[in-house]
Amino acid sequence: MKRGFTIFIMLIVFLLFTTGCWNRRELNELAITLAIGLDSTRDGQYLVTAQVVNPGEVATQGGGGGGTGHSPVVIYQAKGKTVLEAIRKMTKESPRKIYPSHLRILVIGESLAKKGIGKPLDFLSRDWELRSDFYIAVARGVNAEDILRVPTALEKIPANNLFSTLEVSEKAWAGTSAVRLDEFIAGMVSDGKQPVLTGVKVDIKGDKDASQSKQNVEMIDSPARLYFNKLAVFHKDKLVSWLNEKQSQTYNVITNNEESMAVNVSCPKGGKFVYQVTSSNTEMKGKIKNGKPEIDLNIHVEGNVGEVGCSIDLTKPESIAQLEEIYEEKSKKVFKTAIKQVQENEKVDIFGFGEAIHRANPKAWKKLKKDWDKNFENLPVNIKVQGEIRRVGTVGNSFLDKIK
Repeated sequence: MKRGFTIFIMLIVFLLFTTGCWNRRELNELAITLAIGLDSTRDGQYLVTAQVVNPGEVATQGGGGGGTGHSPVVIYQAKGKTVLEAIRKMTKESPRKIYPSHLRILVIGESLAKKGIGKPLDFLSRDWELRSDFYIAVARGVNAEDILRVPTALEKIPANNLFSTLEVSEKAWAGTSAVRLDEFIAGMVSDGKQPVLTGVKVDIKGDKDASQSKQNVEMIDSPARLYFNKLAVFHKDKLVSWLNEKQSQTYNVITNNEESMAVNVSCPKGGKFVYQVTSSNTEMKGKIKNGKPEIDLNIHVEGNVGEVGCSIDLTKPESIAQLEEIYEEKSKKVFKTAIKQVQENEKVDIFGFGEAIHRANPKAWKKLKKDWDKNFENLPVNIKVQGEIRRVGTVGNSFLDKIK
């Protein structure tokens, strides 16, 4: 009995020392940061821009009060020789500590991306308060701060607008790629695959000052809109080039990032139909043939007839087979051209062909990886495309034939 009582007392004492939270954060002491922009300055420092939520304004809007007329976000900026130094300097004007634990998107200025972004990303990967599930994008032709200063309409918080737009675009168009921090770092340190990031640009119509003010969300046709387009090609941590739209789409197909896509395809007797991709799977195999590396790509695509602008009888199986064959031939040509252009112009393996060779023949890869960029330039890529049409929509043949 005495022994049990002693254990009970010890448990009570132990619980006294384990109550509470040693690293608690009070919301009224934090500046919730949903977007960060990184730029380089002429004197070699980092210009860090933080897009911070205005809690009073967001709470008012959420409660149906119509808002106070203030912006739902506030911009804070500071310069520093390191990213952490710049963020800490923001407390000189911010009444709350910058808290990036809920970061949605990181925007990197193009000039900084060309110099190298490995060092500033070290802080973001090291900070224990930061999750790695935010997206990264590169500002095309402008600084990152210019992107974060643009108010948006449908989403009151611009960071949420950028995050959601990139997600939707990746799923519906396949010309963009939503890349997270851990994925990008994995690409930078890989020997057989280099990373890419989606570019983000601001389209300004008219007065630039109006595009960064409240007027931008009060008009039906906003003076400035943010949009994602093209993929930035990196070699290690430096931006080396931009892919065009066809090349960007090819990248997503080969790396199994294509979820949906609309492809215009010529009909047998003129006109066009739209092949709406519903699923795509690419099987990549590396091999050594006659002492040299080769890649085999087996691309299987399923889709529907999304639109018909030509005369063809869709009730006949042979017509469907004919459309499938036309789609396969066109896609194969597009993929082959895009890969060749990347080999000749960018000279950087973004597709992961090196990783495929490594998996197939680790011994040969040890010799090839030393000069893989040169080997990649002349690497033969064999492509096979299989496209299947599953549905033709809610109607059979187009009513356009009856109009004629």
